Parts: sequence; structure tokens; C-alpha cells
Amino acid sequence: MEKQHLDTKENQFEKITDIIIRLGALAIILLWCFAILQPFILILIWAIVIAIAMYPVYKSFVKLMKGKKKLPVFLLTLVLLSLIIIPSTLVTESLYEGVSFLTQTYQEGKPLIPPPGETTANWPSFAKPVIDIWQHASENLQETVLQYSDQVTAVGSWLVAALAGVGKGILQFNLSIIIAGFILAYSEDLKIVFKKISQKLAGAHGAHFANLTVQTIQNVVKGFLGVAIIQAVMAGLGFFIAGVPFAGLWSVACLILAIVQIGVGPIVIPIAIYMFSVSDTTTAILLSIWFVIIMISDNILKPILLGKNAPVPMPVVFVGSIGGFIYSGFLGLFLGAVVLTIGYKLFLTWIETEN
Repeated sequence: MEKQHLDTKENQFEKITDIIIRLGALAIILLWCFAILQPFILILIWAIVIAIAMYPVYKSFVKLMKGKKKLPVFLLTLVLLSLIIIPSTLVTESLYEGVSFLTQTYQEGKPLIPPPGETTANWPSFAKPVIDIWQHASENLQETVLQYSDQVTAVGSWLVAALAGVGKGILQFNLSIIIAGFILAYSEDLKIVFKKISQKLAGAHGAHFANLTVQTIQNVVKGFLGVAIIQAVMAGLGFFIAGVPFAGLWSVACLILAIVQIGVGPIVIPIAIYMFSVSDTTTAILLSIWFVIIMISDNILKPILLGKNAPVPMPVVFVGSIGGFIYSGFLGLFLGAVVLTIGYKLFLTWIETEN
């Protein structure tokens, strides 16, 4: 009996040892794979998001091309790259000019907010409070900056580094689009793999969670990120055509505020007022009308693109965008909103799902 008991203990020990060795080897392989893929993880995840978001468009292209798959992938990738590369080149150039100008202005002790122009003297009397606030902000901001120069320098350095990461983010964006093209080319096979993974992770509810994830990605990209990009592009066109100084800087600022659901108002309203003081009246009026159209477009585009889908709470998108931007830069601004929204939706579904 004692011998059998000892043999049983030895067998158990061998099994436990064998399991530990296997798990250790698996952990080493997984960590090694993660280390290899780590520089590309954000790019790969964003490529998957783009591929899922563009899949309905890809299917439409395939139908138009009578079942051909390679040509639609090539055309769709080319269109997306064209929409990103051409505007981003102009925006990036203007962005760095704006950052350089603000840095130089600060170093020379000049007002960061320009004082009201000479034409403001001819403005009607009801506009005087706006002019006074403008003048006060121009003078007091400079005094505040000088008083807290060390803190402003630290914040400015972080801001410059963050804005400098926009160029890197645009490059990552382009790489993600190219990878998304390859994903779309093999989308049918990858759909099967994705469903199998979902079933492994969530069992009988795997298919439901997989569909929910796809729907959430498409809704967020179309209803929130898509609308934000459209508004930023519209604002950027207005800035460049009207000759607004450092149009690229304001375009990126509009994009960030639109993604975090604050809206482009805090940028376009002061610029409209500024253009009335330095530009001709016709240009300023037309630009202001264009800005109004951009601001109200949010209420028109979102219902169209979201359809009957339940809206995502604004705080989820806001926190996701800000957190993603702080954690992983410009690309995280987009990806953070998507990932946190997916987590939010899956969490609610998991709570409501019966075992």
C-alpha cells in the first residue's frame, strides 16, 4: 500500500512538473512573439480596425467588379492612401511651421495671442466687449506666461513632442492602410479564424461577441471618427482657402477636439473673429458661414452614419481618445476610442448574458 501511495505521489509530481515545463515553454514563446511584434502592435490593430470598417465598402467593390477580389483591394487601398497622403503632407508642413512660430514667439517674449487688428476700430459698438476681452487675453496671457515660465516651458515641451508625433502617426496610418489591404484580400479566411478564436474565448456566446465587436468597430469608425475626420477636413479646406495662418496647426486641433467630442467650435469661432479683423469682409463672412455648416454637420452626419444603432456615451469616446493619445500618441487618438468602446459594449453584453 505504501509503495502504491509513493508511486501515485511520484506520478502526480511528474504530471505537475510536466505541466509546469509546458506552460513555461509556452509562456516563453508567447513573450518572445510579443517582443517581436511589439513595435508593430498598434499598426496591426489599427489595420484590423480599418479592414473591418471598410469591409462593407470592399464587398460593394467586389460586386461592381463581378467577383474579382484583387483589383478592388488595390483600388480601395489606393483611394485611402490618396485621401491620407496628399492632405497630410500639406497639414504636416503647416503644422511644423505653426509650432516653430509659437516657439519663436514665446522665446522672443511676443504676445502668443495677437492683439486686435486696426480694422476692429470700425466694428460696431456691440462688438466692443469682444474686442476688450481679446485685448485683455493678449496682454494677460503674456504676463501669465512670463510669471510661470518654467511650468509653461515644461507643458510646451510636452505639447511640441506630442505634435511632432503627428508625423509619425500619419506614417503609421499609411502603413496600417496597406496592411488592411492584405487583410481584406484574405478576409473570408480570416473571418473563419476570428469566429473560432471568439468561440474558444467565449464558448457558445463567441459568435455573438464576434458580431458585436465588428458592429461596434464599424459604428465608432463611421459615426464618431468618420464624422470627426470629415469636420477636420472641411475646416482645413476653409483655413487653407481663406489663407488662415498656420492652417495645418488649427486643422489638427480641430481633428483632436472633434474626436474627443468637444467639437470644432473652440477653434473655428476665434479664428472667424480674427479673420474679421485682418481680412476683407467678404472672405470673413463666407468663412464664418462655412464654419457654421461644419458645426451643425455633426447633428446631421451622426444620425445618418450611426443609423438606428444605440449611441455610445460621449464620456467613453472622450476618455478613450484622450487616454489613447497620452498612452500611444497620434494613432492612439483614434485607436483608444475604438478599443474602449469595444470593451464597454462587451462588458454590458457580458453582464446581460445568461450563463
